Amino acid sequence: MKTAALIVAAGKGLRTGADLPKQYACLAGKALVRHAVERLGTHPAISGVFVVIAEGQSAMLEEALAGRAVSDEIIGGAERQDSVRAGLEAIARAGGYDAVLIHDAARPIIPEEVIDRLVEALASHSGAVPALPVVDTLAMGEADGLGATVDRSSLVRVQTPQAFRLPAILDAHRQWHGGAATDDAQMARAAGHTIAIVEGSAMLEKITHAGDLANMEAQMNAQRVSRSGMGYDVHRLETGEELWLCGVKLEHNKGLSGHSDADVALHALVDALLGAAAMGDIGSHFPPSDPQWKGAASSRFVEHARDLITEAGGVIDHVDLTIICEAPKIGPHRDEMRARLASLLKVKVSQISIKATTTERLGFTGREEGIAAQAVATIRMRGDL
Repeated sequence: MKTAALIVAAGKGLRTGADLPKQYACLAGKALVRHAVERLGTHPAISGVFVVIAEGQSAMLEEALAGRAVSDEIIGGAERQDSVRAGLEAIARAGGYDAVLIHDAARPIIPEEVIDRLVEALASHSGAVPALPVVDTLAMGEADGLGATVDRSSLVRVQTPQAFRLPAILDAHRQWHGGAATDDAQMARAAGHTIAIVEGSAMLEKITHAGDLANMEAQMNAQRVSRSGMGYDVHRLETGEELWLCGVKLEHNKGLSGHSDADVALHALVDALLGAAAMGDIGSHFPPSDPQWKGAASSRFVEHARDLITEAGGVIDHVDLTIICEAPKIGPHRDEMRARLASLLKVKVSQISIKATTTERLGFTGREEGIAAQAVATIRMRGDL
C-alpha cells in the first residue's frame, strides 16, 4: 500500500508557557513539528508527508522546517477533527494513496518500530493504533474526595500515529455526526471498522506542559553519547589578501590565501565538527576544485556542519580552538571571535574557548609565512549513529 503521513499541527498549544504554539517549540534544537516531519518522512513505508496548520502559521512552519519539503500544507479548521478532515481530503485529491498515518505534531519522537507495526497491521485491519497498558491505579474523583477504584485490566492509553486505510477513515470522517471526537479511531469504530492495537512506546508521550518538554529533552539526552573530533588547517599569508579568523576580519599587512576566504580557524573547526559526527571532512563537503566556493565565507561551512549535526539529533557541547601565529595578536579580538562562533553554532559563549600561541619563531608560522589552527569539538549524538 502507498501510505501518506498526515501531521496535525493546527492547534494553539499554549499550555507549555511559550509565546508560540507548542508544535513550534524547540526540542533538541528543532521544532516539534520538524521532528515529526523528519521521523515520518524518512521511514521507507511513507511516500508523502502532509501537514495541517492553522491560518496564519505558514511562515512559522516554513521557519520550523528550515527547507525540508513536505507534500502539501493544508489550512485546518476550528476543531481537530475539522483539521484532520481537511488533510484527508487533500490526500485524496493528491491521488494514489491507499493508507494514511494520522499523527499529532505534539508527539515529536516516533520510533521506527511503531510505524513498522502499524503498517503491518493494516494488511489485515482497516485501522490500527499504538497503545500502552495503564499501570497507575485509577479511581473516581468524588465531591468529598477519592471514590471507588476502576478496573484497569482492560484499559489502554491510546497514542498516535493512528493508521488507517484511506477510504475507510475518509468515509468515517464524512459520515461523523457525533460531536467532538477525541481521536480518529473513535470515528472509525463508529463507522463499523475494527481497529487493531499494536504496542506503543513511552517515547510517544504527548508534549502538553513546559515540564513535558524538559522530560523529553532528558530522555533524548539519555540516548546520546559524547563524541569528540579534531581539526587542523594551515593557510599561507600573502600581501593583498584579507585576514579572516573565526569569522572576524582583522586589520593586518597580510591576509590568508585560499580558495574560499581562507579562514584557517573556521576550517579547522569544521573538520573537528565533521570528525566528531563521523561525517567526512571539509574537503568532501566543499571541494576546492568547485568554483562555487571561490571566495566563499567560511561561516557557511560552519553552518553546514552545525546543521548536519542538528538534523542527526546531535548537540554541540563545547569547542576549543587554538590559533598558531606570530602576528597579529589574537587577545584583543578574542571576545569578538567567541561571540561570532557562538552565534554561528547557536550555543552560549561559555561553550567556546579560543586560545593563541606561537612557535617561538620556529617553522613557517614562526617565519610569519602562514597561520595554523587546531580545533577540538565535543558533541553528543545517538549511540546508534
